[in-house]
Amino acid sequence: MAASPAAGTGPSRAALPIRNALSKARVESAVARSTAGAGFVFLAQSLPTLLGDFGKTSPMWSLLSVALIVAGLLFTVVASIARRLVRASMVTFAGVFLAVLVSWPFAVQHPSPGSPWIYYLVTVATAAAAVGLSVRWAAAYLVLVPLIYAVIRLTPAGGGLMPLKASLDSIYSVILGGAILVIVTMLRAASTAVDTAQATALEGYEHAVRAHAMEAERVRVDAIVHDSVLTTLLYASRAETAEEQRLAAAMASSAIGHLRDAALVSPDDGSTVRVSALALTTRAAIEELEGGFEVTATRLGTRSMPAAAAEAVRAAALQAAVNSVSHAGPGAHRTVRMTAHRGGIQIVVADDGRGFDPQQVPSERLGVRVSIQERVANVGGAAELESAPGAGTTVVIRWPADSASDARVPSEGADLEHEVLS
Repeated sequence: MAASPAAGTGPSRAALPIRNALSKARVESAVARSTAGAGFVFLAQSLPTLLGDFGKTSPMWSLLSVALIVAGLLFTVVASIARRLVRASMVTFAGVFLAVLVSWPFAVQHPSPGSPWIYYLVTVATAAAAVGLSVRWAAAYLVLVPLIYAVIRLTPAGGGLMPLKASLDSIYSVILGGAILVIVTMLRAASTAVDTAQATALEGYEHAVRAHAMEAERVRVDAIVHDSVLTTLLYASRAETAEEQRLAAAMASSAIGHLRDAALVSPDDGSTVRVSALALTTRAAIEELEGGFEVTATRLGTRSMPAAAAEAVRAAALQAAVNSVSHAGPGAHRTVRMTAHRGGIQIVVADDGRGFDPQQVPSERLGVRVSIQERVANVGGAAELESAPGAGTTVVIRWPADSASDARVPSEGADLEHEVLS
């Protein structure tokens, strides 16, 4: 059967193939193979009778009917293996058998009461009809073929059997064929239910993916608005000294550039950025703040990371630095330390300024929750904040995310082989 299992029509990531899935196509293919194989087995069983009947029927009819039966069985075998035209091959065999059965009494030259070779294939024909036809038509075929066989057996050409003997042979075929039809129907129903459940699950997954993408985009837009618009406006409204005004102007210029880049660059374009390049651009962006940061880094090597993740980490680190400049107070000592982390990067933005209680930050404030934590989490990273009134603030940004035990802030005395970015 050429049809594939039901599946959603969403993005390719939601249409990944499910291994060993029970589906209508797989079930019908398996049943078709079994029917085709059983057909050759029953044909082999009928060979002794077939050879004995050659002198009792027209030689031309015998050769033609055997050739058609074998060709029909070969068609079912090839179709079931190729999983194409499975139903057509089964319907073809059922039709060929019916034609051979109906023409049989006209080819008889010497009637015999013994069962003809064609009787061995009645069950195979009804099984083929069960696979190739709908339940209604398969049931009709199941009754029709054994009935025709019984009627023929009652005639002189069919052997002139007593009604009881002819009926028993017919009823046996109906019972066996009916059992096969019931099994095929149950398997179809079960596999269809599984296909429906699978399609529903895939559709739900697609909706979840779209919802996550919309949420990630919402967080990205919120972060851009906060970082590039609100922060600049708030800082500009509080700028009193010449130094603060120069910083506000630099922030406004940076905000315009950031908004322009955000509009032109797709976050999921599949490109990568070297971690060392990320460190350099982060340093350059933080130095524009004129906050007196001491920026250091380890030898980050040639590792690369997705461009979307690099942009999120850079923006989160810059936002942490902006928060430090805005809230740590004058005279605070500020540091930015960048180290290698599981093939990615860890950035620690710290100051010894005023500090604050994170539990007291209103939920509508976006600076830490959206601009830093959610932004990094959406690209597979993690961000943690440590602060207390009078104890300064430390923000740890990592990509990729790691366990909480690995999120410790490196001690000032650790041997990191720092080199100042230049």
